[in-house]
Amino acid sequence: MDYVIMVNEGPYNHQAADSAYQFVKHALEKGHTIQRVFFYYDGVLNATKFSAPQSDDRHIVKRWAKLAESHAVDLSVCVAAGLRRGITEEVVADGFRITGLGEFIGACIDADRAVVFGD
Repeated sequence: MDYVIMVNEGPYNHQAADSAYQFVKHALEKGHTIQRVFFYYDGVLNATKFSAPQSDDRHIVKRWAKLAESHAVDLSVCVAAGLRRGITEEVVADGFRITGLGEFIGACIDADRAVVFGD
């Protein structure tokens, strides 16, 4: 199965980012393909390199980046939603890239399933 994932919520104010990460991780372990993870609305906050959680908390940005590196997952950040929230090329974390909503739509056309996490 080939999936496209959309994450619409920030990393620490909603369960959506954690749920999306777990879904992607387990889907990859089961042999499925993740064509793209697209961060939209407040989900773009998952991509900032300025995230610095306490040492006893999970570092969601680093988890996404590690997953992308080890499994060649495309982590796409919506440019328009990012700009509204101060997420630009200069602040985007390693492993993430700024793209447009059109890339998400194109991926949805090619994928078997699109799964959305968050409102």
